[in-house]
Amino acid sequence: MPKSKKRAKAAPASKAAAAQTGLSRRSVLGGGAIGSALVLGGGFWGISSFRTYAAEHDLSRVGDGTLAVVQIHDPQCPTCTALQKQTRRALRALDGCGLTYLVADIKTPEGAAFARRFNAPHVTLLLFDGQGGLHRRVQGLQQAAALEEVFSAHKAALT
Repeated sequence: MPKSKKRAKAAPASKAAAAQTGLSRRSVLGGGAIGSALVLGGGFWGISSFRTYAAEHDLSRVGDGTLAVVQIHDPQCPTCTALQKQTRRALRALDGCGLTYLVADIKTPEGAAFARRFNAPHVTLLLFDGQGGLHRRVQGLQQAAALEEVFSAHKAALT
């Protein structure tokens, strides 16, 4: 019998709490739909993010007819990460300049082999023509403004 009294007392208290907070069963269920949409939206973002990551790491794209900038990159190196940010900033500023940005992650077998093939240490950008010929290398951390000039000159020389 004491259990039913506790339940009886608990029910009005939760209804009172719901009334004070403005929550009802219907609003909670509606919120669940919004939460589901957010989770699904996050899933789509995750898929899109993965596709971008995979495309950036697809080194077979070098020589596919478009000019390419390949960063020799160690993801655990802060200088590499800083160079990556500056490179992306420079490419965004040039807005659709026709350069493909790729990443040779030296922690992967493909990325390490690519770096060895071109004898390039990490914190290096390699600039390729559309047929995959190496035209220029930029070593060390560079600011976005300087990279914009390098990328513009590379494109102008090859188009």
